[in-house]
Amino acid sequence: MKKILIIRFSSIGDIVLTTPVIRCIKEQKPEIEIHYLTKKSFKGILEHNPYLSKIHTIEKDINEIATELKQENFDYVIDLHNNLRSLQTKRIIGKPSSSFKKLNFKKWMLVNLKINNMPAMHVVDRYLETAAALGIKNDLKGLDYFIPTKDEVQLQSLPSTHQNGYIGFVIGAKHFTKQLPTEKIIAICKKLNQPIVLLGGKEDKERAIKIEKAVGSNIYNACGNYNLNQSASLIKQAKKIITHDTGLMHIAAAFKKEIISVWGNTVPAFGFTPYLPDSKSKIVEVKNLACRPCSKIGHDKCPKGHFKCMMEIDENEFIN
Repeated sequence: MKKILIIRFSSIGDIVLTTPVIRCIKEQKPEIEIHYLTKKSFKGILEHNPYLSKIHTIEKDINEIATELKQENFDYVIDLHNNLRSLQTKRIIGKPSSSFKKLNFKKWMLVNLKINNMPAMHVVDRYLETAAALGIKNDLKGLDYFIPTKDEVQLQSLPSTHQNGYIGFVIGAKHFTKQLPTEKIIAICKKLNQPIVLLGGKEDKERAIKIEKAVGSNIYNACGNYNLNQSASLIKQAKKIITHDTGLMHIAAAFKKEIISVWGNTVPAFGFTPYLPDSKSKIVEVKNLACRPCSKIGHDKCPKGHFKCMMEIDENEFIN
């Protein structure tokens, strides 16, 4: 076997969670050339990964690069997405493959019947099972994230109040029900009483401004002012990270940071907790809520209207 293709189209966190598969294959089978197929918008997560030989990207349709993929003459395909688009890709390539088991029915049972038949296994270990046919084993080195030199943020560029250390607080998430309410974040930041860098995208900037105004000079608002690699650099240099269940949480795990992860409508049983982070890391959640989990992904608002999974989070859990 000389050349393989790994498929994962999205998103930030999910792609970061596939990095042990890339590394383990390359280090354990160095003769294999590894290619990766993803969406163009996520290429930056992978383009500095030294274990990859080539990245193939699409905007929407796999037919955009069907000819290119055929010409590569891959020996094997590892499908870590397992959707209709990846199925189409495997048919185009026409070579042996293995596919990630998504366990959708078990997730449905947990969400709808509150019956937990999910394996006590992290999704990273399940991704690695997909590569087991190649004789690949988990090296237990955790996740990878590679920051190019041009995107390394210098601490001297931060306010003087933050140059000697800070807590990184990831305030955003893809869905509303994965996010602490703004008032809750403000209360936590006031209790921490330490320099804090707020992390997130442009969509989080308005909320970050409210937090900054309410808390004061302890806050440095980085939301929307840095690209993903630069945000990763700020995470890498933080003393610890407070975060929702989101992509930046997994980047923090790649740097073995102490992580306080906050869980709302989703639950750790889905297998997406921080992978091999610092030993002082912990999970904060409201346990024994009859309505939780209400989704395997998230909602735009609380289906019950009370949002207890976030409103009842104990603010003292963040103080140590």
